[in-house]
Amino acid sequence: MTPRLIAAVSITSLLLAAAPAFAQSQLPRPGQLPPAGGQGAPPQQQRAPAAQPQQQQQQQQQQPQQQPAAAAKPYKPVTITAPEMVKDPSFEAFRKQLGAIAEKKDRKALAGLVAQNFFWLGEKGDKADKKRSGLDNLAKAIQLDGKEASGWEMLGAASADPTGMPFPDRKDTICAPADPNFNPQELEALAKATGTDEADWAFPTQAGLEVHSGPQPNSPVIEKLGLHFVLVTQDQNAEPGPMLKIVTPAGKTGFVPAEALSPLGSDQLCYSKEAGGWKISGFVGDDQ
Repeated sequence: MTPRLIAAVSITSLLLAAAPAFAQSQLPRPGQLPPAGGQGAPPQQQRAPAAQPQQQQQQQQQQPQQQPAAAAKPYKPVTITAPEMVKDPSFEAFRKQLGAIAEKKDRKALAGLVAQNFFWLGEKGDKADKKRSGLDNLAKAIQLDGKEASGWEMLGAASADPTGMPFPDRKDTICAPADPNFNPQELEALAKATGTDEADWAFPTQAGLEVHSGPQPNSPVIEKLGLHFVLVTQDQNAEPGPMLKIVTPAGKTGFVPAEALSPLGSDQLCYSKEAGGWKISGFVGDDQ
């Protein structure tokens, strides 16, 4: 079991709901999307005026009390450095080829880039059906078939990612997107000190990310972020939008574009270099 599969998915869910572009780049699981607030509520029945107060009181007693959000406080940031880029020139050529295939949705050409011994590592181990082809397993893992077939967009986004990190359980295999470099003990200590979970933290994809005072992209900029983890405090039931609510290390509450943040523990495509060149050799993540 890899560390990525142990990570919680709360931040990923928020980012997927808020930014479709992020969803493409992170190979999301649609089942992680938070429910839309207020939808699906049963219509209110008509009651006699005298009975309404008692009925409402009983309903309020039955509903769980929502805890008020904790006040934003300053915290010591945990710095990150950019993830490692794959320096093999042949990998860049492979990514360009994959991007062209994804754009054309050329399933036949894609078959030549998928390893026959393709693995699909979920929370309960390898989910790949060894009786099926590597392409068939990939198609099921990332949704290449069906009306929406969002897997093609995911492959296109993956082809633009030059990073890669070694996969500990398989020799000569890398997986992407790669995590940034950071001290795990420091992140663990930060979560403990702030009474949060490590899954509540994300990191900006580039330095200098502007933090806005409101959820509107044109609202005033109150701060700029460096390369460090940032606390995401967006309500899971909030209406999805392009901006995500965060708390900066200075303790300021603000908003940043959801597509500019990335979580730890996102799904990954894995690649291996074989005699015939690079192949898509696996997927780390569960299905919907």
